[in-house]
Order: sequence, then structure tokens, then C-alpha cells
Amino acid sequence: MSVTVLSIILLVLLFAFLGAGLWVAFALLGVGIAAMALFSDAPLGLVMATTLWGHGNNWALAALPLFIWMGEILFRSRLSDDMFAGLSPWMNRLPGQLLHVNVFACGIFAAVSGSSAATAATIGKLSIPELTQRGYPEKMVIGTLAGSATLGLLIPPSIILIVYGVATEQSIARLFVAGVLPGVLLVGLFLGYVILWAMVNRARLPDESLAVSFMERLRRSRRLIPVMLLILGVIGSIYAGLASPTDAAAVGVVLALILSWSTGTLTKQSFMDGLMGATVTSCMIAFILAGASFLTVAMGFTGIPRILAEWIGSLDLSTFTLLAALTVFFVIMGCFLDGISVVVLTASVIMPMVTEAGIDPMWFGIFLVIVVEMSQITPPVGFNLFVLQSLTGRDILYVAKAALPFFMLMVAALVIISVFPSIVTFLPGQM
Repeated sequence: MSVTVLSIILLVLLFAFLGAGLWVAFALLGVGIAAMALFSDAPLGLVMATTLWGHGNNWALAALPLFIWMGEILFRSRLSDDMFAGLSPWMNRLPGQLLHVNVFACGIFAAVSGSSAATAATIGKLSIPELTQRGYPEKMVIGTLAGSATLGLLIPPSIILIVYGVATEQSIARLFVAGVLPGVLLVGLFLGYVILWAMVNRARLPDESLAVSFMERLRRSRRLIPVMLLILGVIGSIYAGLASPTDAAAVGVVLALILSWSTGTLTKQSFMDGLMGATVTSCMIAFILAGASFLTVAMGFTGIPRILAEWIGSLDLSTFTLLAALTVFFVIMGCFLDGISVVVLTASVIMPMVTEAGIDPMWFGIFLVIVVEMSQITPPVGFNLFVLQSLTGRDILYVAKAALPFFMLMVAALVIISVFPSIVTFLPGQM
């Protein structure tokens, strides 16, 4: 049977499983089992057992539940209130005024939660009622939140970067550090857009130019100190080589518990809720990774990734043409699957192509995460759109339209890091 026919059969089977409502992990396992049973003589049971155990018994994965738990603890703390109070006095003189608080607050929370949906929900619960009450245009409030919340996937500690690192055997510490400057780039693009929009639409913004003394600004900014120390403790220890991502995650959990206790939000109920939330999310991701790892091995037995990589190489595509094609492919995939599923589902097929084209796998990881960020705000399965839809009561197309300018800014970010790859590679090179 030709590779083309085999690929079509497995692809149809995958979409049939997903369309039937089967869990992503079961769908991946099912396709892997079918591939090995029908198109390989390898011992199915033995290969499955050794693959699931070998990929599950991975120390790098220990960072995953710890970072998720850290985000769950902070999600239930007073962190969003502190950030709004600490940032708003500095923003009221900038064009766009408190709309910038959405961008900065999402960037800060992204650096301690690692989750795009958690960032959108936490910051949105506070800022949407506050900014709407003050008279800010609803579309810009939703748009800045939808775009900026995706930073949770890129700014370390990022859950999806851990997943990518495990799936492709890349250094998670280097991936974390590689995400810092692209994250700053995206924050800068979002702020620049808000400033330009505000200068063109001055009449649509409320007057927030209330005089706040410099000392009063400093006094309110003290509420930002704990979370900034937490970020420095986690990211700084990794960058300085003092701790692995797993060690830093453990430190982050301890610091998050201390921060939550000091603000009076750490109770037995909040502790158990955070622990159970982290357990459920971690098990879901680990299960998906297990299914994806078996599918990866099964694909190796069929020879599809190698032949596909050779075919792509024979087309003699330029690097930019290949990246453009992959961008369209991943955005389409993101319309139907969540970001983690997209990464683990495609890693086994895409990475040989990327390696064949001479693209740095670490750089490609950051590129891929930005594309997955874009898919978080594309209907029908953009997770950030669902979160903001529930917070605002608006239909998903209205929210998607509000997020469209920020989608285009992410496209611009992809172009920038493609033309200047050192934005991604500089900091890891200094480690």
C-alpha cells in the first residue's frame, strides 16, 4: 500500500475518532494501534507497554504538575486585584490609559501561571467590569484581553513549552529562556497598537487624567513586589543555572503558597481546590502525551514521517515558504484542537521536515507556540474566545472580531522572528 493511501486512512480514522467525541488521548492511541496492527509486524502490546512507560517515566515531566499547581494557587489568590491596583496609576497618562493594564497584567500573570485560559479568566474577571464601568469601548477591552492572554503560552513558565520539550527532546530550560524576548516583543506590539488606536480614537475613551502623586504611585506599586519576586525566583534561577525547570517549579509552588497565605486567601478549601484542579489538568495533559508518544512510535514503524520529510526536502522549498505553509496548517489545526493536542499530534511528522530544512528545533518551538497562540483566538475552538464569551455574554464571532487586530500582530511577530532569529536564540546562547 502506498504511503499516500496509508496516510489518508490514518488521517480519516483520527478525525472519525475526534468527531465521535472520543478523548484526544484515546483517539491518538487508537490511530497508533491501527497503524501498527494493520501496517507493521512489530509486537503491538510490547511496543505499547514500553513506550507508555518509557515516556511517562520522564523527570522533565515533573515540572508540569508543579507549574500548573502554582498557577492554580495564584488563580485563587488576590493577585489580579494587586496587579490592577499597582499598574493603573502609571497608565492613566498614556494614550489608551487603562487599556494598557490589560496587556501588562496579562503579561505578568502569564509569567506565573503558564496558562492562556487561566490568564484570560483571572484578569478578565477583574478588568472587564472595571473598564466597562469606566466607559472604555467593549471591543477594545475584549480585544486586549483576548490577545494578551495568549502570552500565557509563551512567557515562561509555559505549560506548552514543557510539552514541546518533552515531545521533541529539547532542553526545557533553554526553551523557557528562549520565550522571554519574543514575549516582550509581543507585549511591545500590543502596547504600540493600543497607543496608535487611542491616538486615532481619542473621543471614544473616558478622561482618566486624574492627578496621582509620584509617592502615591510608588505606594500602590508595592503590591506588585511579591509577584515580581516570584517571577524573578522562578525565571532567574533557571537562567542563572541554579535550578532545573523542575526545581524552579517546586520553588514556585512554595513561593505561591507563601504569597497566597500572606494575602489571606490560602484556606483549606482553596488549597484543596487548587490541588484538585492541578491534578485534573496534569492527568489530562499526561494522558494526551502518553497517547501521542505511542502514535509517534507507531508512525516510525510505518515510515510515514521519514518519507514525508524526504518528499518535503525534494520539493526544494525555501525556509520561509515552508514556515508559511506550516503556519497555515497549524492555524487550521488550531481551529479544531487545543494547543497542546496540536503540538503532540504533529510533532512526530513535522520535526523531520524541520530538521531536514535546517531549522533550529529550539527556534521552531517558539515559532510553533506563537502560531498556537494565534489559534487560541480563532473560532470555533479558540479557548480564549470561550473564556471571554462566558465573561461578557457576547457571541463568539463578536469576541473573535474584537481579537482580530491582535491576531494580525502575532502574524507580524512571526515575520519579525523569522527575519531576526536571534530574538529567540540570543538569551539561550548566553546560558
